Amino acid sequence: MVGPRRRGAPTRMSTTDTFTTVVVPGPHLMSALLGPRDQYLRQIERSFPDTDVVVRGNEVTMRGADSEQVGRLFEELVGLLERGHDLDERTIERSIGMLRDDERPTEVLTHEVLKGAKGRQVRPKTAGQKRYVDAIRNNIITFGIGPAGTGKSWLAVAMAVQALQAKQVQRIILTRPAVEAGERLGFLPGDLMAKVDPYLRPLYDALYDMVDPEGAARLLERGTVEVAPLAFMRGRTLNNSFIILDEAQNTTPEQMKMFLTRIGFGSKVVVTGDATQVDVPDGRSGVKGLERILGGVDQLAFVHLSAADVVRHQIVADIVAAYEANAEEAPRQRSPRGQTRRASADG
Repeated sequence: MVGPRRRGAPTRMSTTDTFTTVVVPGPHLMSALLGPRDQYLRQIERSFPDTDVVVRGNEVTMRGADSEQVGRLFEELVGLLERGHDLDERTIERSIGMLRDDERPTEVLTHEVLKGAKGRQVRPKTAGQKRYVDAIRNNIITFGIGPAGTGKSWLAVAMAVQALQAKQVQRIILTRPAVEAGERLGFLPGDLMAKVDPYLRPLYDALYDMVDPEGAARLLERGTVEVAPLAFMRGRTLNNSFIILDEAQNTTPEQMKMFLTRIGFGSKVVVTGDATQVDVPDGRSGVKGLERILGGVDQLAFVHLSAADVVRHQIVADIVAAYEANAEEAPRQRSPRGQTRRASADG
């Protein structure tokens, strides 16, 4: 694999005259690198307004304050293309964010977790997701805390299927608290399992993404994969299992303690939750304050994901970012006594 080459070391003449040249191997890579009608090139130029980018043949030359960083970006993007990774605007945006955080997109975006159903590659799409996957691999218990759309449950199920295929565990247990969000279980038809099935459906969906429906049905029939509400965990000891507790923000502190003390030998646990979507009565979430309590425990990790890790439609990331900004602004709008500031009557 040839890879892109820099023409010598970046030459620094002054802050504004610093320049870097990257040589791209092959016109087919150059076309994919620049995008349709140079769309990706324009996106990069907008992200680094203090740096000029000039393309001549198979050479890309950057001149300006950020030329070295832009040069590394082009090298990383070429590396992604050489590994068969397609570029799009979201990939460019994420790659820029990773480089600014001293992360390498070629290490994050090409890290294979699992080859899912129909040959689909399951990979982290952001640096936060890569940290999450690494934490699951290196710890017994991992808490993935973050907003909707950050891949918490999906990647956890992928890691569980990978561990099962590698015979690191004997079974997968997927569980969720059956907490109503404005609805009542009693009004749903069927027996108890039929009533809780809608709460567990997202975990089924993730499983079917990793394993074809027929294979998933066989795993469920044999008990190799068990999907059950959290209440069914009481009194059990879970050995040689990969256990995922989803929507953990809807556990009570007592339920969380009960669950964490079920863990037996040879097991691995992932707990996912979104602290901004608590449906537990009185807000008594089992996730609240948990990092303060368990932060010093060995082989236990907390990974926090944010709007930057949302991999759904861009509007989802924008919505999450707006809520995060509002949450940060709210404390500033309060007086020292905790009362919301209001304009005085005499204006």
